Amino acid sequence: MSADRSGSDLPEVAVRILDPRLAGWGFPRWGSEAAAGLDLHACLDAPLSLDPQGPPALIPAGCSLMIGDPAWCGLVFPRSGLGHREGLVLGNGTGVIDADYEGPLLISAWNRNPVPGAPIVIEPGARIAQIVFTRVARPRLRLVEAAPGSARGTAGFGSSGI
Repeated sequence: MSADRSGSDLPEVAVRILDPRLAGWGFPRWGSEAAAGLDLHACLDAPLSLDPQGPPALIPAGCSLMIGDPAWCGLVFPRSGLGHREGLVLGNGTGVIDADYEGPLLISAWNRNPVPGAPIVIEPGARIAQIVFTRVARPRLRLVEAAPGSARGTAGFGSSGI
């Protein structure tokens, strides 16, 4: 069974191109028909070298998004292969793009490899991250004085016996 990716229940996300080089790099596009993430490019003017365990760098993605629908958000993740093979991950773990944020997307890139080690060099136009759009659940919050209790109680990690 294939999912209908053009369904009317999906929001329309406006994309503003801030860096004209993106069109030549093929943005915006998903890597395949089944890809969950929209690839984001490093809009750099020159190669950027990230030393192992050095400070993260904010890299412009060259675009801004207008999600608009508060039932949706964008989550920015590293590209799987770069994180696993090369050690390039996001300095903030996962970026959250709220529905009302319309500023430029910036990718926090970090070289997680141990010292000593080779730097990771990011070339202009490299696909270094991806954005996945997902629904947002905002439950009603109820303030309480104490936890209401459960069968598990306050037992922590490993207490379920599984």
